[in-house]
Amino acid sequence: MNWYLQSGKDSDVVLSTRIRFSRNISGLPFDLKNKEEIKQFHNKIQEQLYAVGFGLQFFKLSDMDELTIDSLVEKGLITSQFAKNTTGTNCILLNDEENISILLNEEDHLKIQVFASGLELENTLKYAIELDQKLDEVYGYSKNEKYGYLTSYPNNCGTGLKASVRLNLSGIAQTRNIKAIFDALSSFEVNIKAVENNKDIYEISNSKTLGITENEIIQGIQIIAQKIMEQERQVRKFLAKDGIGLEDKIYRSYGILLNCKRLGLDESKEFIGNLKLGTDLGILKELTDSKIQKMCLYTKPANLQKYLGSQYDTLELDIKRAEVMKQIIQEK
Repeated sequence: MNWYLQSGKDSDVVLSTRIRFSRNISGLPFDLKNKEEIKQFHNKIQEQLYAVGFGLQFFKLSDMDELTIDSLVEKGLITSQFAKNTTGTNCILLNDEENISILLNEEDHLKIQVFASGLELENTLKYAIELDQKLDEVYGYSKNEKYGYLTSYPNNCGTGLKASVRLNLSGIAQTRNIKAIFDALSSFEVNIKAVENNKDIYEISNSKTLGITENEIIQGIQIIAQKIMEQERQVRKFLAKDGIGLEDKIYRSYGILLNCKRLGLDESKEFIGNLKLGTDLGILKELTDSKIQKMCLYTKPANLQKYLGSQYDTLELDIKRAEVMKQIIQEK
C-alpha cells in the first residue's frame, strides 16, 4: 500500500513526514538551460539508473497526460511549479510505492524526496541517506569541504536537507490560536505554512541547512512537532467536553457524506476533516483512519478521475465524488 494511504505513527495529528535533499552532479553546470546539456544530463541519469536500484524508474513529464501530472501534484510528489514545465526538460524518478520522488533539473539537478506516513523523521532520514549515498556513488555530487553540498541557492548548502512534517491542527484552528503557534515558532529556525489553502493542515520545516548536522535538524523538528502535537491533543480534549455539540457536528458530516448526491471539493474537505476529528477522538466508531486517508486522496479532482478511469466536467465530478465517498464509507 502506498504511504499516503497508510496510517502512521501519531497520525491523529502528524499526517506525513518528508525528507528532501538538494544535490548537483559534479562536472555539470548548475543551471541547465541549453537543450544539449539537458539531454546529456537525462541520458546520464537513465544510463546509470540500473546501478542505483530502489525500484526507481525514469519519467518525462512531457510524456504524461495532464491528469497524471495533476495527480502527482495532489499527492505532493511534485510541485505545481515543476508541473507547469512540460517541454521535456523536467523529468522525475519514481518507484512503485511512490515513497521516493526525485525531481530532475528543478532548482538543482536532483531534488531527492522520501516520504512516510505519520511522524517518522528518524527512519525516513535513515532511508533517505541510504538512497543519497547510492546516488552519490553512481553519479558523483558537487561538494566542498567548507560549504558541504553545493546548491543553486546558498541557503540550501551544507547538508542540503529540508525535513518537514505535515500536521492536522483542526483543534487549534477552531480555537483561532494558530497565530499564537506562528508567533511562538518565530524564535526557532523553522518555517511553518498552510497547505493546500486548508485552514487545518500546516507544514513545519527547518530553515537552516549550513553549520548543522542532519540529525540535529530532525531532532529540532521532532521536538517542535511533539510540542505542537501535545497542544493539539489538549485542545481536542477540551473541545470534546462540548459533548453533544461536537458529536452533532461530526455526525452531520457523516450523514451528509453518506447520503448526498453531489459533493464539491471544498465542502468535502470540511466534512472529511470533521470525520477525522471524530475518528481520532473515538466519537465516530463507524470509520477507520485508513478509510479517512482514502477519502482525503480520492476527493481530490485528478486522483478521483484516475481512480474512476474517466474524465468528467465539474458537475459530473461532484456527483461522482459523492458516490465514491459513500462507497469508501460502506466498504467492509
